[in-house]
Amino acid sequence: KSVSSSGLDKFLSRVIDVVSLAKDVNIFFDELEGVNSPSKDDDSLLHHGNLTSTSDDASRLEVVGEEVPDKNKTNGLYFRDGKCRIDYILVYRKSNPQTEKREVFERNIRAEGIQMEKESSLTNSDIIFVKLHAPWEVLGKYAELMNVRMPFRRKIYYLHRRYKFMNRIEKQISRFQGWLPRKPMKLDKETLPDLEENDCYTAPFSQQRIHHFIIHNKDTFFNNATRSRIVHHILQRVKYEEGKNKIGLNRLLSNGSYEAAFPLHEGSYRSKNSIRTHGAENHRHLLYECWASWGVWYKYQPLDLVRRYFGEKIGLYFAWLGWYTGMLFPAAFIGLFVFLYGVTTLNHCQVSKEVCQATDIIMCPICDKYCPFMRLSDSCVYAKVTHLFDNGATVFFAVFMAVWATVFLEFWKRRRAVIAYDWDLIDWEEEEEEIRPQFEAKYSKKERMNPISGKPEPYQAFADKCSRLIVSASGIFFMICVVIAAVFGIVIYRVVTVSTFAAFKWALIRNNSQVATTGTAVCINFCIIMLLNVLYEKVALFLTNLEQPRTESEWENSFTLKMFLFQFVNLNSSTFYIAFFLGRFTGHPGAYLRLINRWRLEECHPSGCLIDLCMQMGIIMVLKQTWNNFMELGYPLIQNWWTRRKLRQEYGTQRKTSFPQWEKDYNLQPMNAYGLFDEYLEMILQFGFTTIFVAAFPLAPLLALLNNIIEIRLDAYKFVTQWRRPLASRAKDIGIWYGILEGIGILSVITNAFVIAVTSDFIPRLVYAYKYGPCAGQGEAGQKCMVGYVNASLSVFLVSDFENRSEPTSNGSEFSGSPLKYCRYRDYRDPPHSPAPYGYTLQFWHVLAARLAFIIVFEHLVFCIKHLISYLIPDLPKDLRDRMRREKYLIQEMMYEAELERLQKERKERKKNGKSYHNEWP
Repeated sequence: KSVSSSGLDKFLSRVIDVVSLAKDVNIFFDELEGVNSPSKDDDSLLHHGNLTSTSDDASRLEVVGEEVPDKNKTNGLYFRDGKCRIDYILVYRKSNPQTEKREVFERNIRAEGIQMEKESSLTNSDIIFVKLHAPWEVLGKYAELMNVRMPFRRKIYYLHRRYKFMNRIEKQISRFQGWLPRKPMKLDKETLPDLEENDCYTAPFSQQRIHHFIIHNKDTFFNNATRSRIVHHILQRVKYEEGKNKIGLNRLLSNGSYEAAFPLHEGSYRSKNSIRTHGAENHRHLLYECWASWGVWYKYQPLDLVRRYFGEKIGLYFAWLGWYTGMLFPAAFIGLFVFLYGVTTLNHCQVSKEVCQATDIIMCPICDKYCPFMRLSDSCVYAKVTHLFDNGATVFFAVFMAVWATVFLEFWKRRRAVIAYDWDLIDWEEEEEEIRPQFEAKYSKKERMNPISGKPEPYQAFADKCSRLIVSASGIFFMICVVIAAVFGIVIYRVVTVSTFAAFKWALIRNNSQVATTGTAVCINFCIIMLLNVLYEKVALFLTNLEQPRTESEWENSFTLKMFLFQFVNLNSSTFYIAFFLGRFTGHPGAYLRLINRWRLEECHPSGCLIDLCMQMGIIMVLKQTWNNFMELGYPLIQNWWTRRKLRQEYGTQRKTSFPQWEKDYNLQPMNAYGLFDEYLEMILQFGFTTIFVAAFPLAPLLALLNNIIEIRLDAYKFVTQWRRPLASRAKDIGIWYGILEGIGILSVITNAFVIAVTSDFIPRLVYAYKYGPCAGQGEAGQKCMVGYVNASLSVFLVSDFENRSEPTSNGSEFSGSPLKYCRYRDYRDPPHSPAPYGYTLQFWHVLAARLAFIIVFEHLVFCIKHLISYLIPDLPKDLRDRMRREKYLIQEMMYEAELERLQKERKERKKNGKSYHNEWP
């Protein structure tokens, strides 16, 4: 889409001049495109009565019409004269003592050519709104300095030669498609405006070559987002005191000179008239109707309109979120299929049948004293539930999800490349970032020459930087230790409460003591997670500021990495404990391992530990997403509702509706101080839940999909209706989050391999089927080969060998009428009367070797598949690469023909003047 790869001004000038002179190239334009064809500007896209058309370049720069609509004077988007559009709003209080700084700042703003108008608030005379407008001259000057790319030529399309036979086939296909229903997920093209810059080549704006750019109305040539971005750029570089460090709006906001600074929304997001009959009032209203409304939850997002209104950075977030949600459909479908496969094969599962029929197998107590002996058949329900998640399709699903994560990231690269091309971000490079004011203030005494700009700048010594990084790393390690301590506390709670619930008066809780323990422990763990999150944010801020990053992007990346690390460890530490440590190091009856030589470590349920992991993931995932959605939307809704309620009580409903736009926007909630950090963090943590332990909880992708369908509309509703309009900013990708996603994808392969090998019973069942079952040596592993598996997986214990402190209060006489002599427990150990009582059997070592072998084979196989997929999928789609090559070829053709035309013109002039040269080319 870009016509220049170097970005040099000289080359751009040549290209633009060449394109304007190109003729006779084998190209064609759309039917609406022509040399003098009218084009819709921003207003005419929404109100067709304002459509204007000009034929020559000079008339394009004139204001169309001298009459000012009365609507402009009352809608709160213009100055009092109704002509100057408000590009930015500053808010301060008259009672604020920083008057001198504001006066100097505003005087320098006027010196830059920005027009200013002040107005007091209708609700509080102490609040003053400063309305800023950048005239055409200022916009053109700074657009050239900022290299703002603007449209200068309609897109060029190549006319493909079609055969008559192919044309007939296409007509038949189109006729057949006419009988089919329209695609329900597509947005109505008549509702959305045809955004002009998406159909044009762009180049950095230049006032010297202004006649080359498509300018139909100079007041709408720069859209509102670009105008506010230019004004913000100016405000960031205006001085408020004498001194090189006393500049910028951010400093004035941080020291309280101004309360707020924001661009205006383009009017109300609601309208009395239907958008289908009267059209959209403004782009905000259009976004609400076709994007943020709950009635369009199943439709695609209008990303071009989102990008135009909120900027490329926010547009890329919603593009990524939409892509992630779309990619969740196959994962959710396969996960649901695995779950349904478990449901359909439940009655044919030999293991669950044996567990349900094992009324004569008595299991040893799972806790000291108060826990009774129990029949294995009592855990029939848990065995069936475990089969729903741990069945023959689980391994396939774990491999699929590991491959899915790679495919998702690789195809996102391709999708991002297409978006970057369409949004003109291919050749965009971030300008040299300014130094953070805090860094400047800290190291202003030490300066050295910047090798890029050639100017002196503050310098941080290497020793100082290393010492700060060491302190920061120590702080991170300490906080991780705090998380481990919290998990340790949860472990103690589980150990203590198992006995408590076992001795409970209510039979329901007493008979399900382990489930009650797991459920309450998960809920307590969730509360601890939410409390520690508040602490983590403050610690991450402190440690990041302690490091003193040089630029804002370095500060943002450092803070993001710390917060993700804290949140990830905090959210997943208990899950890792349940998956890999619960019931693994408990010892055996008569020789239990104890915590601080007091509390006996918790054992798995007779049906295995997978049910605990499923409960942990399900409860945490549902509660976390519900809480996040409430905090994201519920909190701003309550705040804004309370503000509107106070205004209604003081001024009445009619007075409130007459508030100007800047007053309405000021009463909205400001965007988060960390930008899109919270939105990205929530989705990245969800991605971790979806991939890391998906082998234990196949329904995780389905829950994530349902949440994301709601999340897109929640975020859209929040951005359009509940928040002030954020400043439009540019970005090429999602930044450091992509690297974090790749790290989670690698970790998911390792964790799923361990979950299948260690947590589930997949490997022990496989070893029994091929080595110890009825089909041993026959190479079969069906359900008939699993007969006797439950009995083979349980060891025998002599009740008289119990320790005094773990001996149960009951003797088990309720089962057979006489005291029990033996009980069973999950392990592969020799019987009590063998030469080496309670020693590991040969089957244990076979199972252990098979588990280690499975982990190695699984990881190597999946990593090979991941790398192969990464290698086979190119980062750029073929059609995009062809389009870029085609445009490059056409530009070269245009340059050649323009040069040829110039030489022929010079030759004619020389002949006309009577001068001729021999050997002249051509």
